[in-house]
Amino acid sequence: MLATEKKQEIIERFKKHEGDTGSPEVQIALLSERITYLTEHFRTHKKDHHSRRGLLKIVGQRRRLLDYLKSKDVQRYQVIIKELGIRR
Repeated sequence: MLATEKKQEIIERFKKHEGDTGSPEVQIALLSERITYLTEHFRTHKKDHHSRRGLLKIVGQRRRLLDYLKSKDVQRYQVIIKELGIRR
């Protein structure tokens, strides 16, 4: 999972104001990091289907957050997908 230092680094990078840990940008960035970690995990553990289900839930959650952000502020949406390299 995410180390505390890595998580703090991601929060610092994507926060909108001091003390921000729950904005859509921060949540999307944290979920993207978990998705990357699990994707690497599956390269060596091909038969770990229980974790694969968790990955699909995380991907769906990130998708919903991205859709929410796109409906509220297209500019912020475009910035986050460009910065994280999410294609859509």
